Amino acid sequence: MAPSRTSTSATSTAVISQRNQEDLALSKTLHGNTWDDAHHQDSFLSKLNKKDREFQPVVVDNYLDNWKEDKPENETEEAKQQRQTAYKAVANSFYDLATDFYEYAWGTSFHFCRFHPREPFHQAIARHEHYLAANMGIQPHHRVLDIGCGVGGPAREIGHFTGAHITGLNNNDYQIARANRYAVSAGLDKRSDFVKGDFMNMPIDDNSYDACYAIEATVHASTLEGVYGEAYRILKPGGVFGCYEWVMTDKYDPTNPEHLRIVRGLEVGNGIAQMLTVKDCLKALKTVGFTIEKNVDMGETDDKIKWYYPLQGDIRQANAFWDYLTVLRTTTAGRAATTYMVRTLESLGLVAPGSAKVSTILQTAADAVLEGALLGIFTPMYFFVARKPLSASQ
Repeated sequence: MAPSRTSTSATSTAVISQRNQEDLALSKTLHGNTWDDAHHQDSFLSKLNKKDREFQPVVVDNYLDNWKEDKPENETEEAKQQRQTAYKAVANSFYDLATDFYEYAWGTSFHFCRFHPREPFHQAIARHEHYLAANMGIQPHHRVLDIGCGVGGPAREIGHFTGAHITGLNNNDYQIARANRYAVSAGLDKRSDFVKGDFMNMPIDDNSYDACYAIEATVHASTLEGVYGEAYRILKPGGVFGCYEWVMTDKYDPTNPEHLRIVRGLEVGNGIAQMLTVKDCLKALKTVGFTIEKNVDMGETDDKIKWYYPLQGDIRQANAFWDYLTVLRTTTAGRAATTYMVRTLESLGLVAPGSAKVSTILQTAADAVLEGALLGIFTPMYFFVARKPLSASQ
């Protein structure tokens, strides 16, 4: 069962506060004037231009240092453990580097989804979020926590859809700042808020939320028991936890070098300390005390249009003008073109050094996602709804 937390020591609170202040200062240094993009008017290239030209290459290199061994099959357990211990810094650095690229290529909801024929891209993204909220039974009077909320795309959509108050929890200051500004623009600033916090050690009281969800976010945790245990702790008895989880499927073979190469691409390209499996996911939920009500791989379907079609480049499946632009940017050729463009601009001094490396990291991510999907060894949407028993102690 998840441990109770009735109070936090003054010393621990002071340490967390100091670390948060340091994180904020470093983030503001990295993003420069982009931090003050109050109305989101800066273009993608303008944002890259405004990054700190000395600090960004350091952040990129420090991030890549988390994977020193070229061949994943030769990596030591000690190296893996060190990366898991540093999970928070790994994810925080990644999103400091990747957020602007994500918004440029994909939008403000950083997740995959299923597609229906003739369904526009952003409508499908919203439907994926509605499906989660509906299966969880979120009601207008509920207090709901979005665990790992990104720049708040799903929180805003689910807030509009359900009428509930959504609190977004995020460890990345740049994303929190953007989420707050987007909420104001969407007229949801009174029904949403975004807070800084580690989802392995949430700054939230026990038994305080009616529901919580995570959309392709808890994969960044050092252990699933840790983050699921925190979700259990902060839920009221009878509260519900819904999630789309990134996991390796039962087809994954940890002794297969090709599979290990793909896993390495998923980890390096997405700021993940360690990819885990479906079995790890379900075991963790049961270990911390949840009752699993629904669980299914939403990516393992006979859909005519596959969830990975934007990465595969099947432009015939695009259904609106903006969909064509999205697909063109996310295809193998489109990603390569973006990297080439950024590398050229970097050589001309028009964007900050390190930008091309970030683009290459994200190319690695997309390639690994697509390869893993085609082999059936990876899914970004293992869906579950789990409940904290009513009999759980208050």
